[in-house]
Amino acid sequence: MNEAAEAPRINRTVLQQLIAGLTDGLILVELDGRIGWANEAALKSHRVEDLAGLGETVADYRRRFTLRYRNNHTLDEGQYPLERLLGGEALDGVTIEVSPTSDPDACWVHVVRTLILEDAGAKPDVLVLIIRDETPRYEAEKRFEKSFNANPAPGLICRLDDQRFIRVNQGFMEMTGLSQDDVLGKMVEEIGLFSNCETGDDAMIKLAEGRVIRQREALIPLPDGGDRLVIVAGEPIPVGEVPCMLFTFADLDGRRKAQNALRQSEERFSKSFRLSPAPAAIARLDDFVFMEVNEAFSSLSGRKIESVIGKTAADLKLWEDTKARKEIEQHLRDNVPVRDVAMRMMLANGDTAECLVSAERVEINDHACVLWSVQDVTERRRSELELIEAIESVMADTSWFSRTVVDRLATLRQASTGKSPSAELRDLSERESEILGLICDGLSDAEMGDALCLSRHTIRNHVASLYNKIGVNRRAAAVIWARERGFSGNGASSAKKTSKGKKR
Repeated sequence: MNEAAEAPRINRTVLQQLIAGLTDGLILVELDGRIGWANEAALKSHRVEDLAGLGETVADYRRRFTLRYRNNHTLDEGQYPLERLLGGEALDGVTIEVSPTSDPDACWVHVVRTLILEDAGAKPDVLVLIIRDETPRYEAEKRFEKSFNANPAPGLICRLDDQRFIRVNQGFMEMTGLSQDDVLGKMVEEIGLFSNCETGDDAMIKLAEGRVIRQREALIPLPDGGDRLVIVAGEPIPVGEVPCMLFTFADLDGRRKAQNALRQSEERFSKSFRLSPAPAAIARLDDFVFMEVNEAFSSLSGRKIESVIGKTAADLKLWEDTKARKEIEQHLRDNVPVRDVAMRMMLANGDTAECLVSAERVEINDHACVLWSVQDVTERRRSELELIEAIESVMADTSWFSRTVVDRLATLRQASTGKSPSAELRDLSERESEILGLICDGLSDAEMGDALCLSRHTIRNHVASLYNKIGVNRRAAAVIWARERGFSGNGASSAKKTSKGKKR
């Protein structure tokens, strides 16, 4: 046998049959640079229908397709994987972007490696470029990247192997005031993600193990020295082929500020309520059970705070007028505020207190309540009664005053008592009108008897009947009642005329 005879070469037909159905794309290259064959997967990965679409040679392939690394750096002549394969260079897992020269906007992502098959003489015989089309995965990652960056919900992504952040979105930067440079490349502990979290140790253990981190509250340190209250959760995800952890956040700082403001407002209300010199109480709307009363209320009613809380006004027999209390409670059920209603409070020692009661519905801790405010006017009422008595004493003999002065005193008495008489002038009989006129003229019972030719006993009966009808119990009050209605008297002269006529 001739020693110079060539060693048996690989049967390409058999080789093509073996690799035709592989999912990875394969391109067979001859030693002279011709593209000899490609399987269906290789054609699909280049979006061509036949081998001619790839080009006849490696140089032709370079003219038809533009290749870039993932950092967008274009591969120059001699750097294409097919060219490096011809040069005998071994490649393993090189990621490149492929675009048709005629359509630069189209782009596919290939991960390539090379294989050199030798003949029986250990010389290169078949050169193989193996292509894995990762375009769908990278497109999915690109969509995720866009969604992650555009999502207003704050988010971070860190690698699991070194716990360093590789992604941060705008939502997180706006929430914290941190920039990309402040976050990217930093470790979880440097950012202090779980440093102010009650379950921070548990979260860090789960992060090290690549396990799901359930929602938990945490305080994220801010550049200005403050912190931000958030809910944070972690979900393991791959980014490319790198195991990572996606952190998502819900900002609770607004809620915290609102809660703090509410708490401060409640504290101010509580202090104002407790320290107010005006008696006040809070009751539930549904059953009017007292939930809280202040010291002033306790002092006025003579009841200890603990003996009032948990009871109703009905239980305590707090108000003398039960009907009026029920009417007030019904107004409050109908959401009608109550203002300055005169009520008499029954005190613990058996005495009473004249009060002006106001009440209105309020919301306390999401519960419908009633805020009661009580004004003790007992002393004022006593002073008013004393004033009335003084006025009536002064007006006992109205002959000393002009009609203008009497009318003013009558008006003052009416304003002080706040009572409306039950009768009017038109309701009086002729005899009652005569008696009232003589009283206004200042006549005594004896003088009225002489004027009307009646006995003193009969005069007294007429006076009592008059008092009962107009709601008074003394002469001065009767004079005031008459002046309030513009009745000036002058009964003495008419009565004398009547008397003289009878004598004739």
